[in-house]
Amino acid sequence: MMSRRLLPLTITDRCCSSRMAAFGAIRYDGFLSPQVFLNLLIDNAFLCIVAVGMTFVILSGGIDLSVGAVIALTTMISATLLDAGWNPYAAMALVLLLGAAFGALQGFLIQRFKLAPFIVTLAGMFLARGCCYLISTESIPINDATYAAIAQARAFPVGFGASLTIGALIALAVVGVAMRIAHSTEFGRTVYAIGGGESSARLMGLAGGLHQDRRLSTERRCAALGGIVMTFYMLSGYSLHAVGLELDAIAAVVIGGTLLAGGVGYVAGTLFGVLILGIIQTLIAFDGTLSSWWTKIVVGALLLLFCLLQRLFEGARPRRREGGMTRSFGRLPDGQEVEVVHAGLRQTDCRPRSSRWAARCAA
Repeated sequence: MMSRRLLPLTITDRCCSSRMAAFGAIRYDGFLSPQVFLNLLIDNAFLCIVAVGMTFVILSGGIDLSVGAVIALTTMISATLLDAGWNPYAAMALVLLLGAAFGALQGFLIQRFKLAPFIVTLAGMFLARGCCYLISTESIPINDATYAAIAQARAFPVGFGASLTIGALIALAVVGVAMRIAHSTEFGRTVYAIGGGESSARLMGLAGGLHQDRRLSTERRCAALGGIVMTFYMLSGYSLHAVGLELDAIAAVVIGGTLLAGGVGYVAGTLFGVLILGIIQTLIAFDGTLSSWWTKIVVGALLLLFCLLQRLFEGARPRRREGGMTRSFGRLPDGQEVEVVHAGLRQTDCRPRSSRWAARCAA
C-alpha cells in the first residue's frame, strides 16, 4: 500500500504532469519533441532554483515573500557592477554573498524578536524592491562578453537537435544538491523535524534558531543564484524583474506536493511543480487563441485543488492529551515519526521511532 506521504507527489506526477503532456501530444503536433520538453526547464530555470530554496522554507513551516524582489535586486546590482567594469565572476560572488547575508539577517530578526516570517519577509520585499528603484528606474542592459557567451551557450546535446542552456544545467545541479541536503544531512532532517512539530523538535534539542538563519540564508542564496540565471536569460537588470515570482515559487512547491503546514514534501516534487507550470504555459502557447492570462487562471485553480487534496490526505497534525500528558509527533524524511511526551513545559519522555535520532533524544 502506498504511503500517505507519497500521495501528493504521486498525484503531481501521474495525474497532472503526465496527463497534461499526453493531452498536449494528442492535441498538438510536435508537442513532445525533445526541444519543446527541454524548453520547459530552459524558460523556467530561475523559477526552479528559487522554488527549490522555497521548498526548505515551507518544509520548516515558514513562508518567504521577498525572493522576487531579491532576484530583481540581484539583476540590478549585477548590471551596475558589470557596467562599472567589474570582473563578471567577482560580481556573481558578491551578489551571492549579499543574498546570503540578507537571508541571515531576516532569520536573525525572526528568531531573536519572535517576529512572524510573513511580516519580516514582506518588509524584506519592500526593502529590496525599493533598493532596485534607488539604483535605477530604467532597464540596465548587460553587454559583458562573458555573460553574453554564457547566455548563448548550448550544452549537453541530447540528440535530435535538442540541447540545454547553462542556466538549465545550473537549475538541475541545484535540484540534485538540494535532494542530497534534504535527505542525507542533519540540516535536512532537522528542517523536516521542525516542520513536523517545532515544539517537539525543540524538546529534542534541535537548534531551531540556528537553523532558522540557515534556512532563510539558503533561500536567499537560491534567490541570488536565480537572479544570476535570470541575467543570463534576460541580459539586463530591471527593477520590475520577477514581480510576483515568489507566488509562482510557492505555487510550484505546493503543486509539487509539499504541505504548506510543513514537515512533508520532496525537492523532486518541486521540480515536477515547475514543469507543470511550464506545461500549462506551453499548452496555451501552442493553442494560439487563448490569452496568456489563462495561465494564471489555470494555475490558481490547480493550486486550490492541491490545497484541498492536501487537507483531505493529511488532515490535522496528530496531537493528543492523555492524563494531563501531551504527545507531539514530528515527521522525518524516512517516513517515520518522532514522539515526544511532555507535561506543561517539562519533557517527560522522548520516543524516537527512527534510530538516527535515538542518541539526540537520549541526550
